[in-house]
Amino acid sequence: MKISKITIGCDHAGYELKCKVIEHLKERGIEPIDVGTHSTASCDYPAIAHAVCKNIQDGVTELGILICGTGIGMSMAANKHRGIRAAACSDTFSARLTRTHNDANILCFGERVVGMGLALDLVDNFIDADFEGGKHQRRVDMITAIETEEMKNG
Repeated sequence: MKISKITIGCDHAGYELKCKVIEHLKERGIEPIDVGTHSTASCDYPAIAHAVCKNIQDGVTELGILICGTGIGMSMAANKHRGIRAAACSDTFSARLTRTHNDANILCFGERVVGMGLALDLVDNFIDADFEGGKHQRRVDMITAIETEEMKNG
């Protein structure tokens, strides 16, 4: 799937890296939809995660990127939203497979965990991978069923 635009957001702990990721996306010809934050002033990451998720739910973009100190808080907040499959990744293998096997639609990582070079590699592996479907679709459907409380025990 060719990605033409992507929603991106961060809290204060991910601001510097978000700026570099935005430059990288533009160099790749991908339009970044930046929902904030726009400085290193302290802010609450759940609000940023919500803005990125809302754009995906509303069809503004198909994918999102969330950056905080570790990527964990953002992924936790994002995964509370219906239809969102966010993964905190700090290695390229996981960033690629979370798309190919889990049909993840948001990549999360932490500025305090990964450096700029690795962050850009994570972004590239995530964006360039396509969901494989097949047996993986059944598992994604099970995640959706849990989310909608339709999955039966056993």
